[in-house]
Amino acid sequence: MVLRSINLDVNQGEIVAIMGSSGGGKTTLLRCISGLTPITSGEVKVDGVDVTLQAEEARRHMGMVFQSAALFDYMNVEENVLFGIKRQLRLPHKEQKALAIESLARVGLENEGKKMPAELSGGMRKRVGIARALAIKPGVLLYDEPTTGLDPITTYTIDSLIVNLRKELNVTSVVVSHDVSSVFRVADRIAFLHAGELIFDGSPEAFSRTKDESIQELVRKSTATNFSE
Repeated sequence: MVLRSINLDVNQGEIVAIMGSSGGGKTTLLRCISGLTPITSGEVKVDGVDVTLQAEEARRHMGMVFQSAALFDYMNVEENVLFGIKRQLRLPHKEQKALAIESLARVGLENEGKKMPAELSGGMRKRVGIARALAIKPGVLLYDEPTTGLDPITTYTIDSLIVNLRKELNVTSVVVSHDVSSVFRVADRIAFLHAGELIFDGSPEAFSRTKDESIQELVRKSTATNFSE
């Protein structure tokens, strides 16, 4: 998906949800922010660091939570969390381990460190992914569809975790999601992409009132799904 004329500022401590029509470019935008997809024009800055020029330095400020959690199946939970710490933080082994345990405690998994990913539920795997992203102490957390494939109760748990991490750490969050109900629970602001263009940037309340047909279609589908559940 080609993105065109995207102009989006995210403030410190804010939770911004990126939504969009199918193929609208929301995951592409997240990958551009993270530096995983190079941009051909314009600039992306995170905490003042230009991602296009200093991708590795910019990533020190960002933690990425992947849609599938992207855990290493041959590593236990603690080793998965330690992976990012070892790559990005120069700390003695004892401090690395303490940081991994602290990060797991923040997501309610302090007693699960020795389990293998195959032993975890989908929601627990997502939380390990969040713990791994948190462990490098980023100023920004990027979430790619954090509640996809989860039941309503587990979705609510993940939503609460995203909000609580902002309250506790003042971390800035960018959340790609197609789940309107989830977004309304967590987001301060919604950015909506359609065909690679940013067509809406505003509060959840304004989002629900907009007359744009592509947005109204998404809201209608979400309402119908929630009703059937």
